[in-house]
Amino acid sequence: MAQSSDEIVKREIIEHLGTEINGLKLRVFPEGSRDDQDLFSEGGLTFGQDGLKYGSCDACWYKKNVEWIDPFNHNVFNNAPVIALEGTDALDRGSRGNAQYQRFHHVLGAVKNGLIGVYYLRKGEFPIQPSLYGMAYYASKYEKGVYLIIDNLEELNDLLNFIDDEKKISNYINLKLNSMYELFLKDFKIKYGSWEKFALKRSTILFEDYVIKHAGRMRRSFTDGDQRGGHIALGEMYLTKYFFYHKKVFYLWPRMCNEDIEYLDKHKSDDKEWNLLRNEPDVQIITIDNLNGVPGNLRKRFLSVTDIPLKNAALKSYNASKKILEEGIRTRRIQIDLESII
Repeated sequence: MAQSSDEIVKREIIEHLGTEINGLKLRVFPEGSRDDQDLFSEGGLTFGQDGLKYGSCDACWYKKNVEWIDPFNHNVFNNAPVIALEGTDALDRGSRGNAQYQRFHHVLGAVKNGLIGVYYLRKGEFPIQPSLYGMAYYASKYEKGVYLIIDNLEELNDLLNFIDDEKKISNYINLKLNSMYELFLKDFKIKYGSWEKFALKRSTILFEDYVIKHAGRMRRSFTDGDQRGGHIALGEMYLTKYFFYHKKVFYLWPRMCNEDIEYLDKHKSDDKEWNLLRNEPDVQIITIDNLNGVPGNLRKRFLSVTDIPLKNAALKSYNASKKILEEGIRTRRIQIDLESII
């Protein structure tokens, strides 16, 4: 039987780096274990902040007998995490485009905790999306910790060996962040050239203090197991948040009503991705109900495709409607009703 992506990565880490390096112990669980779902301070590989859990990681290196206060529940723990890693073999499994964003949040909790977070994408048939480098670079500017994207374990080996030398680790991280930024910027200039053109092409509307990112999400995307709506929505949300980390983000789903959000709040209360979407700082989900000035016929057009896959006639109708909506928002004929947001 073929090995899973997670198993390949975990085996490779142990084979190349062992279970202890430079005084750091490795915590990793075998394929099929669900222990990684527990908080790090409870023996697992999940990190969080103020009661909000982020995705579980595949591995973490920690210092034994060093006190650490878990930002999730503020409990004192006697082992201090240093570097957390999420790994994937997705580049050899057809992963391209925004599919690579879907694991971005797994190591983000560690970064928010002030740790070094590493997203390791093993080299494969497809390249790493340059925008992923940009997301991680800007997350490192915004969050307490550092977010690094790597495609080989030698970089990880260097990190682990430099960890106790403040000057070496600082220089290494800065060089890596600058390299990530250059890869992102080169691609950005070719594809977009400016943030205004990026916004036009990526369903984003820019204002001085906030941005509105809109997408054709539907309730069924989050309730049907095969839709992966939560992972996709989460990846796009984090791309927008960190690209515009100095602004508030309104994540607009015009095919949905507040009733849909209330339903998902009730039925997805234990869903990690939904909770992150609903509670990420400086990000607010809004629906067609939270907009003032929407013409009645435009509202009807959006809601006529509220639970229909966007293809053929439904896609044509949605695309025509969103152009009208975008123009109304840009000219401020349509505005956000802050008091109506749930």
